[in-house]
Order: sequence, then C-alpha cells, then structure tokens
Amino acid sequence: MHILLLNEYYPPDTSATAKMAAQVAEALAQRHHVTVVAGRPSYDPDARYPYALLRRDARNKVTVECVGSTAFPRHQMTRRVSNYLSYLALAVPRALALRPDIILAMTDPPVAGIAGAFIARLAGRPFVYNIRDLYPDMAVGGDIVRASKWVARWENLHRLALKQAARVIVLGDDMRDRILAKGVVAERVVVVRDGTATPPAQMPERSDPIVQEIRHGFPFVVLHAGNLGFYGAWDTLLAAAKNLSNENAGFVFIGDGANRAALESAARNLPNVKFAPFRPVEQVAHVMMAGDLHIITVKRGLEGVVVPSKLYSTLAAGRPILVVAPPESDAARIVVGSGCGVAADPDDPAAIAAAIRELRAQPARLAEMGRRARETAAKYARVDELNRFVAIVEDAARSSRA
Repeated sequence: MHILLLNEYYPPDTSATAKMAAQVAEALAQRHHVTVVAGRPSYDPDARYPYALLRRDARNKVTVECVGSTAFPRHQMTRRVSNYLSYLALAVPRALALRPDIILAMTDPPVAGIAGAFIARLAGRPFVYNIRDLYPDMAVGGDIVRASKWVARWENLHRLALKQAARVIVLGDDMRDRILAKGVVAERVVVVRDGTATPPAQMPERSDPIVQEIRHGFPFVVLHAGNLGFYGAWDTLLAAAKNLSNENAGFVFIGDGANRAALESAARNLPNVKFAPFRPVEQVAHVMMAGDLHIITVKRGLEGVVVPSKLYSTLAAGRPILVVAPPESDAARIVVGSGCGVAADPDDPAAIAAAIRELRAQPARLAEMGRRARETAAKYARVDELNRFVAIVEDAARSSRA
C-alpha cells in the first residue's frame, strides 16, 4: 500500500524526530511504498536545500518530498513558527494530491496530527497518529505558551484528531495514560518505544583522552547528554549541584537546547557544573563512558507529555541511571523496576544530592546497575519495536477496509 508520512523534519535535519521518522519510514518501506512530505531542512541540518516549490529525492527506498517552506534556523520562535505555517500551507495540498492509502502523522510541527486527521478525512483514508511529544500539553507545561482561549481551541481540535485516529502510537505507558484520559478508546492506543540500537562493540577505557576531556577532571561525574529543552527539572538539578559543590562531584551537561543559555547563566558561580556541545557521532560511546551516573529528567507535570528517548541509548551502553522525574513516569518505572538505577523527586534537590552521595559510595552497586541496564536494553530492541510499529500501521489499514 501507499503510506504517507507527514512530518516537517526529516534527514538531513538532525532532530530526534527526523531520525525516528527516517527509521519508521525505512522500516515501512521494506514492504510498502512510502512517501514522506517534509519541509526544507532547518533543524541544524547536515545539508541545506536551495528554494524549490517541491524537491523529490529517494532515500533508502523512501520517496522524500520537501515542500518549499521557509528554512529559518530553529532558535528564534517567531521564525520557527514561520517554518511551521509555510510547511503546513504547502504540505496539506501536496498530501491530498498524492492520494495515499493511509496517512501517518508525527508531531512536527505541533499541529501535524490535526493536519493529518484533516487530510485523512478529506481523502476518506485511515489515519494513524504517532505522538512524539504531546501538544498542547507540552507547550503549556513547558511555559512556552499560556493557557488561553486559542490554546483551549487547539486542545479541542487535537482531541478530535485523537478520536479520529484508527491507531494512536505513543512512546510509553505514561503517555498512554494521558491519551486515555482525553477520552480515546483504549484499544486504539498502543505503546511502541523508541528502543535500543546495537550497543558499541567495545566501550572506551576510562583513561581514554576523550573520556577524560568530557569528565573535566571531576572524580565523580553526573552526566546529562541530550536536549536542554523545556521538559527537564533543570533548576532542581542545579540546586543539587550546589549542595554537592564541595564534595568532588561534577555535573556535566552535553548538548544544546532552548534552556541552555539560561542554565549556563544560573550555574555561572557553580564550579562543579560544566556545559559542552554535542560530540560527534563516533564519540557517543566516549560520552557514555564519561558519566559515572547518567541523568534522565522530566519535570513534574510533564510525565507522559514527553518521554526521553535517551533512556534507551543509556541502557544499551550499560550505564547506571538516576531518573529525576515523578515515579509514575515511564523512565522511572523502567529504571527502578529493572534495578538499573534509582529515581529522585524532581522538586527535591536534597533528595537528588543524597542519592548521588549514596551511589558514589557504592561502586559495586553502580557496576551491578550497569549490568542490569544491558539486560534491560535487550527487552527493548529497536528492531523489534519498529516491527511492531509496521504491524500496527498494517492492522489499522486492514481494519479500515473491514
């Protein structure tokens, strides 16, 4: 069958959504014809395209059509909104012209699901909704927008899209709970996690120069590698770092995001907090080895709204984890339940500092957590999760024809 995937970001964009969209599209393309309607690359892309109303390429059996949206850098919100709106204005009519058998939408831009449901209704085709971040909940909970009449209208349209979907594919049980609370039939909401890729054949030694560079000379490193966006309990983590400032425990944040500048400013007087840019792909294993304890964080109120995919790469690398998130979050459930780490209250800096002190004093326990992380990773193999994703889309198509 002909599957249309609607998502603004797709390689050469480098966002997490772009990467997962490519993995999903390529898995579907092993058995079906897949067309992706994306925008011009704008999310820190590996390559930029000159303006064209429509650019068509073939990548790994997937037909990729990039409409002529604006391609402003993502860091300024007003320009990013311009990218969103110009993408939707061109992507919707193009999607209708393609006449696919089924429409699959992700969440870039944040109203892509509403657009996907609209296209599916006009075309008389089934609609599958893969929620990567839950909007408008994310926008409100992350203090990007304030609750208002137009946000309420956005939520109403989103609920209509959810109820129209033949299947809603979510990233975790906590997100599934959120969707069910919006009145969606339980049988239509399924969990497919991002899953773990094959771990490095060999992790670098602690003495490796790159590992030591990342560690910044700290005897014990608490490391967060990933997006410094709106979802994390960043203030609480910095307060915990302050509690540990005289105890030779360093906090290293690797990555970028909307909150990085503010975090660097807030931490300017904390000698045990360091920030660094993303490392090249070939150094990911070095980043994993550099952390004695890896942070996964979701601030209270956003559990199930965002599900950090970095959990799975950390599990695959066999690293112990401290989840700074509510206990009902998917990350906390998996980590605590499997024994590969511990969880701490995202509003309690003292509890986070106490957990770090306790684990630092127990190297044998940390080693056991690492072993259990590898065991847990095997339960969430990405290839198995992608196969489930394909089966769900196929089942949605069959059900619509019945």
